[in-house]
Parts: sequence; C-alpha cells; structure tokens
Amino acid sequence: MTQPIDQDAALFARPWIFIRGVPSMKFLPPEGPPEVAFAGRSNVGKSSLINALLTQKGLARTSNTPGRTQELNYFVPDGYSGQGEDLPPMALVDMPGYGYAQAPKQQVDQWTKLVFDYLRGRATLKRVYVLIDARHGIKKNDEDVLNLLDKAAVSYQIVLTKTDKIKPPAVEKLLAATAEKLRKRPAAFPGIIATSSEKNAGLDLLRQAIQETVAG
Repeated sequence: MTQPIDQDAALFARPWIFIRGVPSMKFLPPEGPPEVAFAGRSNVGKSSLINALLTQKGLARTSNTPGRTQELNYFVPDGYSGQGEDLPPMALVDMPGYGYAQAPKQQVDQWTKLVFDYLRGRATLKRVYVLIDARHGIKKNDEDVLNLLDKAAVSYQIVLTKTDKIKPPAVEKLLAATAEKLRKRPAAFPGIIATSSEKNAGLDLLRQAIQETVAG
C-alpha cells in the first residue's frame, strides 16, 4: 500500500535519489506510489527547478544543450526499498524537454512518442507540472502539449519559471494572461505558480501543491 504523506512532514527536506532512467515504456518501474511529472520546453529551466525544489544541486542534470534529458528520469525520497509495502510516498518524474532546437528528427520523434505514451498510459500519474518560461509565455509547442493533456484527461498545472528575469508588473500581467488562456481547458488545474530557481521564489508553494496532489 502507498504510504500517506503527512502535510506537515518535511518531505522535500530529506535526501532524494535518482532511481531509473526510462528510454522506453517497457523500462517503466512497476506502478506503485503516486507520481508527479515535470514537463516543459528545452531550456525552460526544468532541471534547475527540480534541483532547487529538492534542495539538491546536481540531482537533475542541467545543460546548455537543448534536449539533454532524453529519458523519463525517476527520483524518489531516499530510504525506501521499493519492495512490498516499503514504497516511497511519491515519485517525481523529469520528462524529456520538447521543442528541441538541435537534435535529429528520429531522436525527437522517439522522445516525443515516449512522453505521449507515458501520459496516456500511467495510472499512478497524479499531475503534470508544465513549466513555462516567464520571458516567453505559452508558445505553440506548449499549446500542443496542453491539448494532449486535455485529450488524455491528465491533470496539469502551469508553473512559470525564471520570473526573476522580468519585472514584477510583467509577472502579474503574465499570470492574468496565462489564466485566461487556461480558462476553458478541461484538464487544467486552477492556480498558476510563479517561481525562480535562482531566487528560490515560489518553491514552497510548489512543494505544498505537490504534497496536496499526492495526498489527495
């Protein structure tokens, strides 16, 4: 059975570990603990946000090369065997970035199929956090992913990244514009979280959202 999450427990303060990279669906770990996944365009700052969220530098690989994350990368809190009832309370999945700038088309197609198959077929997936660069807002390839999530009825929530790169009034304007774009999307969870990995802004709100999602 899955262990419940104590809302007051410092789930994100304990060490987290990388357990598996999944290059295709047959390598997925057995369904057990609830999962949350992070998706976003290449260069959106996904690895940096995960590292800041889990307060562990270098856990998720960061790179200046778009498309560095080519697998579904699984992270769990340390200290669980993963056998029988000794399951971690949750798993965090770092998904391959989309909208790759420099990669062979065959590779892009392979990564895209992996992502789409995972979204359609993972019963333990509770929510996808879709990261949007605050400097650019929702772009066409972001909309394609949101359309897929809506069609698959997979709950998702928008997380703005790099909000320290724009001025506070621009952040407020972007929050309002993004909320309007999501208003008629059936699978979009209400509430947009504005974050900055560099300034550690919004991370507590994101941690709380994840705990509530997994415990719900």
